[in-house]
Amino acid sequence: MTETAVPHRDALPDAVFRQQWRDWIAVHYVSALRGPLQRLVGVEARAWLAAQHRDGWRAPGLARAHGGMGLSLRKQWIYQQELERFAAARPMDMGLRLLAPVLLRYGSVEQQAQLLPRILSAEDTWCQGYSEPGAGSDLASLRTAAVAHGDGFLVNGQKTWTTMADDSDWIFLLVRTGTGGRKQDGLSFMLADMRSPGITVRPIRTLAGNTHFCEVFFDDVFVPRTGLVGEPGAGWSIGRTLLGFERLSHGSPEVLRYAFDVLQRTCASLPPEEAMRAMPTMERHACDMADATALYDDVCATAAAGGDTAAAFSVLKLFNAETSQRIAETAHELVGQWGGVQGIPVESGLGDDLEWLYMVTRPLTIFGGTSQIQRNLIATGALGLPRA
Repeated sequence: MTETAVPHRDALPDAVFRQQWRDWIAVHYVSALRGPLQRLVGVEARAWLAAQHRDGWRAPGLARAHGGMGLSLRKQWIYQQELERFAAARPMDMGLRLLAPVLLRYGSVEQQAQLLPRILSAEDTWCQGYSEPGAGSDLASLRTAAVAHGDGFLVNGQKTWTTMADDSDWIFLLVRTGTGGRKQDGLSFMLADMRSPGITVRPIRTLAGNTHFCEVFFDDVFVPRTGLVGEPGAGWSIGRTLLGFERLSHGSPEVLRYAFDVLQRTCASLPPEEAMRAMPTMERHACDMADATALYDDVCATAAAGGDTAAAFSVLKLFNAETSQRIAETAHELVGQWGGVQGIPVESGLGDDLEWLYMVTRPLTIFGGTSQIQRNLIATGALGLPRA
């Protein structure tokens, strides 16, 4: 869809914009998957994103000049609120959410012209190749190497915990192109076609039964020089920018609210005397959820007014992740043995799979920046403490 064909929705009154978006979601979201911990993949994900693009509801934060909606931060906030209200499962839209802002800041005109339209139309889906065995939180220790070869590079190494690598057309990754000096100085940011000879993908089944994570092996994979974003050796600064975009997306207390709803249903299924004993814990969790929601609203309002919210989003990410885990643990403990049974046993009287909730919330304190990393960011960014 051309820029001139996209309705100027940012000029609509907030209430009108909200209602139009709410009505559109109700008609066009057809998947049976609901909830913030569910993921749209494959054909369903592409169809959902392609429909948004077709009708001008794709890319709320991307400028109209680049094919997006060009919404203000306030409208983007409303946009996200309505997706959460409807409980639409989230597609792993890394091309738009993470790569597009990087391309606009660091990519060449040719890269932008070639890649952005295909990201927006969902013709291409992307995964992120950052973590490696021995290089997770200490990302600068990565060893996947790219060596100059003809008019490009040969890449050798391994990435792990690569979300949706088995359902992606392309991968953006950090590779080592130089040595010497600081270990951060020799990294470069590259784009590789997942169909390239020499790439092998192996899904990893998690404790929650998902196979969204994968290992990706590179064996003399040729990446043309046009796949290099920015200058050689600039990968560390580019990668840190991308992580900033990723952490911003983890600020919403959506998962926390979902876990609390499950906890409330679980408590309602208990005998009255057991439910009464659980009330003090329930009330503490309710206060935590209210605090997270109020902080998120305040941070979003500050961002919409142009304020600095980087450290506040680290607080939100940390608080939401750890509180969601505590709520899942409470639900798990309230029902005794049923909390460790996979699925929903008929005889338990439960309406939710508590074992799955427990397992699926465990990685929340790891992906998007571990809790330890978030505490460091808060210490240096919000409290002004010296860096170690």
